Amino acid sequence: MADIIGDCDARFEPVRGVVGDLIDKGEDVGTSVTVLIEGKPVIDIWGGWVDEQKSAPWGRDTITNVWSTTKTMTALCALMLIDRGQLDPDAPVAKYWPEFAQNGKDNVLVRHLMSHTSGVSGWDQPVEVADIYDWDKSTGMLAAQGPWWEPGTASGYHAIDFGHLIGEVIRRVTGKKLGEFFADEVAGPLGADFFIGLPDSEFSRVSNVIPPPPLPIPEGIPMDSVMMKTFSGPAPDASDSWTPEWRRADIGGANGHGNARSVARAQSVIVNGGEVDGVRLLSKDTIDLIFKEQSNGVDQVLGVPIRFGIGYGLEVSEQPYIPVGRVCFWGGWGGSVIINDLERNLTISYMMNKMSPGLVGSVSSEAIVKAVYAALD
Repeated sequence: MADIIGDCDARFEPVRGVVGDLIDKGEDVGTSVTVLIEGKPVIDIWGGWVDEQKSAPWGRDTITNVWSTTKTMTALCALMLIDRGQLDPDAPVAKYWPEFAQNGKDNVLVRHLMSHTSGVSGWDQPVEVADIYDWDKSTGMLAAQGPWWEPGTASGYHAIDFGHLIGEVIRRVTGKKLGEFFADEVAGPLGADFFIGLPDSEFSRVSNVIPPPPLPIPEGIPMDSVMMKTFSGPAPDASDSWTPEWRRADIGGANGHGNARSVARAQSVIVNGGEVDGVRLLSKDTIDLIFKEQSNGVDQVLGVPIRFGIGYGLEVSEQPYIPVGRVCFWGGWGGSVIINDLERNLTISYMMNKMSPGLVGSVSSEAIVKAVYAALD
């Protein structure tokens, strides 16, 4: 049986068993799980291997590319500027980024970017993955293109460009790129071992993700649909994340590197009234903004029912393992997940290297989350 290392309160020991079982069954290879209650760890465990060859064990400080879990860090940065009065969620994006007003985007609001309702869920063709490594080029392309649907009327998941859109607003407001702002204002003060734009000095700790099967895009979807334009604009392969260029880039929608502990550390500020261990990032009023529903329906990119607040997904009945209540969450391609449950003062974080099929959750994430709630109840 897989050796699952770390600390776990007695009542949550069944979670350790679930994690080991998932590795034994091959659902996971290397993994980390952290659960905080009122900001204090009740689970901090890890196990498995850094690769399929089992060349080395997943260690306490192993990190991996967490894909769209990164978006929660990008959202947190924007919420901090809202909290400071430097950013108005109801203001046009063009107030901060004038060039963005081109081609009918003058009425796109900051909250539209933060809720995937801006109409700009990807880049117009031609675009390649290498283009998104070039900040000025990629943000200039987004500024120049028109929206793919009427902004504010529906969601279309901003799969890769979420961090470029919000990150450029942050850069215009603060003078700092997203990764720099996050390091200075979030990771540093909290001691969270998470990076948007990974320094070369940390490369040796990375467990490369294990790519999943191809995305389950239904047959017959028109190439000019929002779904196809988003997934092809550009169309990254999971193995792109193995490259130095991807790791170093500022991709706030997809290339954050961390583990369950570091993700939980940063995101638990939402559960804890905006403050962790004396470090205050948000006020209660700003946390309340997260739960202002911006869209509720079948997402044009993901093709499943999604309810978005400002910066996060909110619970919907179609995702039954996300409990009803004052809960905000998101996760990454392949199955990683971060859940903040304010009613239970609970943060659940699961990060791993083996990517499962699909875009929203996985067999592993669902099993772990269910086990946590069963132990809690």
